[in-house]
Amino acid sequence: MYVGFGYDVHRFKTGRPLVLGGVRIENAEGLEGHSDADVLIHALMDSLLGAGGLDDIGHLFPNDDSRYNNVSSIFLLEIVYKKLRKQNFRINNVDIVVVAESPKICPFIDIMKQNISKAAELKKERIGIKATTNEKMGFIGRGEGIAAMSVASVSRGKKR
Repeated sequence: MYVGFGYDVHRFKTGRPLVLGGVRIENAEGLEGHSDADVLIHALMDSLLGAGGLDDIGHLFPNDDSRYNNVSSIFLLEIVYKKLRKQNFRINNVDIVVVAESPKICPFIDIMKQNISKAAELKKERIGIKATTNEKMGFIGRGEGIAAMSVASVSRGKKR
């Protein structure tokens, strides 16, 4: 069994849609980034890549490559999953924490799990997604952005 940790952070940007876990959340300010800036999926991908001993998302999907401009991070997760499978890894489980003062993501967690489950061929019960605030402290507490952390466990061998 191998374990990886991922962290990502993006600042808010007016005029962009907010996408978290592959879900577009209406009436919320979006995040700045080259792709869709899905901070949750970015942290998840880095934890999976780290567990597999592979390069991080900055190496795989550089922000100066126009192919990834506004691309769906769920699509990028599918690519990461295929890279892991090519190395004979299977995902055991993932656990993700989103840190934001707003929006509240609880109503969207089930859909986020469905999106991740489909992209990474992982059972929903092996996906943990939680949210917390930063208790109004720091850049997150001031409402300047969102952070996410993820831990992933993978094993070598046949797919379950």
